[in-house]
Amino acid sequence: MTHSLLDTLRGLRGNARACILTEPLWGIPFNLFAPYASLYMLGVGLSQRQVGLVVSMALAGQIVVALFSGIATDKLGRKRATFLFDILAWTIPCLLWASARNIVWFLAAGLINSFRIVPDNSWNCLLVEDAAPDDLVHIYTWVGLAGQCSVLFVPLADLLIDRWTLVPAVRALYLLACLLMTTKFLILNLAATETAQGRIRIAETRGRSVFAMLGEFRGVARHVLASPHTLNTIGLMAALSIVTAVQGAFWAILVTRRAHIPAGQIAIYPFVRSLIMVACLLVIVPRLRGVHFARPLWLALAGLFASQILLIATPVHGYAVLLLSTLFESCSVAVLSTIVSQLIVVNVDAQERARIGSIVQMTVIACTTPFGWIAGVLSERNAAYPFVLNAAVLVLGALAVWRLNAEGAPDARTSA
Repeated sequence: MTHSLLDTLRGLRGNARACILTEPLWGIPFNLFAPYASLYMLGVGLSQRQVGLVVSMALAGQIVVALFSGIATDKLGRKRATFLFDILAWTIPCLLWASARNIVWFLAAGLINSFRIVPDNSWNCLLVEDAAPDDLVHIYTWVGLAGQCSVLFVPLADLLIDRWTLVPAVRALYLLACLLMTTKFLILNLAATETAQGRIRIAETRGRSVFAMLGEFRGVARHVLASPHTLNTIGLMAALSIVTAVQGAFWAILVTRRAHIPAGQIAIYPFVRSLIMVACLLVIVPRLRGVHFARPLWLALAGLFASQILLIATPVHGYAVLLLSTLFESCSVAVLSTIVSQLIVVNVDAQERARIGSIVQMTVIACTTPFGWIAGVLSERNAAYPFVLNAAVLVLGALAVWRLNAEGAPDARTSA
């Protein structure tokens, strides 16, 4: 099956190829600093509750931005919106994070980073709109593989922390992220071209005000509400978004403060996670061709649930338990991210992909926003409690899959 992935990559041209080949310049630096972001905030002087507040405020900002992301993507075009808002949402916040001295810096950086919602939408359109539908699973598999290239660089974070201690090392990682991400944005802007659908939407929205276009969202929202497939896909995405947000913010806190594993040693787990995800994306995901979507989703959700239970049960110096949790989580996320990305692409109207995408984003983020603060409050009581919350949320995600399966979603089988 792996050779079919290579055949797809060799056959890709244009935007899909440019998006995939430049993605490591974003994925490498992001995955270097992300595991340490919450510990960095604690090291600068924030409390666990304040960490949760920063997460929730950033998500609240994304709700507002999500409302306009489809409009920005349509009026500016997929290519231009991706470039301008990538610079705003990542270059500037990385500089702020690298210089942060108190919660005000993190709140400002988080709110500016909220504009990432626009390129999340526009970049996805740039990636898939001119691609063949049968290539979608392989395209998203390559996106996942490109994002996991950080596996080769994880020892750098460990080395810097051992040499400089946590806060100075993470400051350096943020500066590196600023440089590499900005380079990626410039290269992609030079290599990409506007999509066919993007050119149509630019022409259709020329001369129309933002407020007039906002008024049209009522009709698009009714279209979403009338589609049970889209609603249940949103429910699944919201559950996974909550779990990802909570895990991203509080995993390192549990590992260092409850399991008492030194910060300089936790880099091994992102390293192992990347290795396992690469293996799954190369070996397991390509074998999902023609498989009913519900079966791999059930198994992946069960694996992610098991990973949360293992985190809750992690003892002091429980290296092996954390490793097993990482194994379950990595395999599950590799499958979930690929299939869910495909579900939301094929279950929406292609002509309204940008606007429906913004409504989907806004809804998912609105559902996720309170959980950063809630998890922060729970973490102050017991570092394991946020993962109890995650386990409960995953049960709701399984309910969404059950409803998708019962109602017969249009893409009953994954394509490859």
